[in-house]
Amino acid sequence: MADTSFYTILQYVGGGFAGWQRQPSDRTVQGVLEDGLKQLVGRRVVTHAAGRTDSGVHALGQVVSFEAPDHWSPDDLRRALNAVTPPDLWIADLGSAPAGFHARRHASARRYRFVIGCDAAAVSPFRRPYEWALGEPVDLDALGEAARLFRGQHDFRPFSSVGQEKPHYRCKIENCEWRERPDREGFIFDVEADRFLHRMVRFMVGAMVDVARTRRPMSDISALLEATNNAEASPPAPPHGLYMLGALYPHDELKRVNAFVIDR
Repeated sequence: MADTSFYTILQYVGGGFAGWQRQPSDRTVQGVLEDGLKQLVGRRVVTHAAGRTDSGVHALGQVVSFEAPDHWSPDDLRRALNAVTPPDLWIADLGSAPAGFHARRHASARRYRFVIGCDAAAVSPFRRPYEWALGEPVDLDALGEAARLFRGQHDFRPFSSVGQEKPHYRCKIENCEWRERPDREGFIFDVEADRFLHRMVRFMVGAMVDVARTRRPMSDISALLEATNNAEASPPAPPHGLYMLGALYPHDELKRVNAFVIDR
């Protein structure tokens, strides 16, 4: 029985998971997904995500690649996986992928979103787990001006967690903007880059919100981008306001994945 390459697009509520990556004792997205695949296939199936989300971070379009026996049709495998996985994780799409497809290595860009609530009702139990409940107004123009300073290629070491040594810390941000929420109760930040460092989006949001609340000057954004460590960084924004929207790929066979991510 031969294996074939598949992709799947996951949606999950991050509050019940200790992040994406499988861990020996904690409940993780990768662990739950691989346990479901093992139940169906009869052996462990190794999965690869487009990006590793931290504990508490949500996903609207986490792209995952894996190989499974070719007697499974994508539709049947999607239905079966949704039947054996818990309700805080949903397989939104599943399809055939090019041979050897790897969700992380082959991604050309990734997209994230951060949601802020500025009204008093942001602390509602129906909203607080899914946004940063600031509960006070902030200056949208200041947020937008700060976001524009991040565009282009920079060394983002000052906006990443310590102890995460990398060959380099350069990331190229293509799109980076704030907008008012449709319900007019806060703001949404969307960002797209070729790669992201650990907690990078949360550090960026934390700094921009501090600027918009006049807790630090706008010039600090440029100064931080020139720093060699994160000693002067603002505290990172909370994980429950962050959503992974997905990843984009150059493969023609993955146009369906790109369309799903772009439509979020």
